[in-house]
Amino acid sequence: MERESFEDEEVAGLLNDTFVNIKVDREERPDIDAVYMKVCQLMTQSGGWPLTIIMTPDKKPFFAATYIPRETKYGRAGMLEIIPIMNKLWQTKRADVLSASAEIAQALRQPAESKARNLGEETLHRAYRSLSASFDRTFGGFGQAPKFPSPHNFFFLLRYWKRTGDIQALRIVEHTLQNMRRGGIYDQIGFGFHRYSTDARWIVPHFEKMLYDQALMAMAYIELYQATGNKEYENTAREIFTYVLRDMTDEQGGFYCAEDADSEGVEGKFYLWTEKEIRNVLTREEADLFLSLYRHTDDMAMPGMAEIPAGHFIPHLKPSTEKEREATETLSEMETIRKKLFAVREKRVHPHKDDKILTDWNG
Repeated sequence: MERESFEDEEVAGLLNDTFVNIKVDREERPDIDAVYMKVCQLMTQSGGWPLTIIMTPDKKPFFAATYIPRETKYGRAGMLEIIPIMNKLWQTKRADVLSASAEIAQALRQPAESKARNLGEETLHRAYRSLSASFDRTFGGFGQAPKFPSPHNFFFLLRYWKRTGDIQALRIVEHTLQNMRRGGIYDQIGFGFHRYSTDARWIVPHFEKMLYDQALMAMAYIELYQATGNKEYENTAREIFTYVLRDMTDEQGGFYCAEDADSEGVEGKFYLWTEKEIRNVLTREEADLFLSLYRHTDDMAMPGMAEIPAGHFIPHLKPSTEKEREATETLSEMETIRKKLFAVREKRVHPHKDDKILTDWNG
């Protein structure tokens, strides 16, 4: 949001004309972050970062959201639309806004209600039914776009399968992790997972990479390998570790927080390719093979692709087919191709690395 909205003159002008704007560093002030995250969860039944809160002059919240794009896209209202609406509400329906904000403030002051009860088998079954109902049977994952990795869902489902023998719980995990590994949400050239997918098919990611996502997703693939014995999942976990040890490790041994989504002012620029670039790096046969597997022209009409510069593509594989699976698993050329592309990509301007070493994330 910083690059997309806060540094944009039109958005910044609207913000400054409408609000007193305060930016909070949640890592330096986790106490403040905790209060407003609770507000977001109360108002939206979900939470996350970046976190946006709008308050009355006496600091009572009446609006909460996580990521807000510059303009409406991905089914999310944009800053250019939300700011005028909030301003109009304050000017024309101030009494309603004040009443709603007072209710939220009162809810924050009330301790969370807790009813002691035993957690039996039915609680597990109910949780499983909820995940199963939201499961995307075509592309994997849960709910609609944007889709996050949600590794804790996989941990629960694997334990549920182990406890009950319900094979569908295992299949949900397999189907999702296979498609994520093959999608643009996974860095096919340098390894590691991007933050989330803007589309349902895991193709167009928000390109930021977070340390905690790598740790949790590696655990998910390891546990799936232990459950199935499929070496594909072991290899993916090893690839994630390769990325973290290579790009996210301090010389003193700690692990860095994150890598930004953008470089040279363009989100994803570091990770995108053109056909010309591919053919300049690889032999004709290698380029033909790579492009046949990792570039798909029918993706261009997808939501989110409008943000990708013309002529560029995000390397990814189609949802698994036997022909593609055989090609990627048996052709030794694929690793040679990947290494050639990686070596060239390393010469590009890298995304900014957040080199803070946080005790809780490292622990």
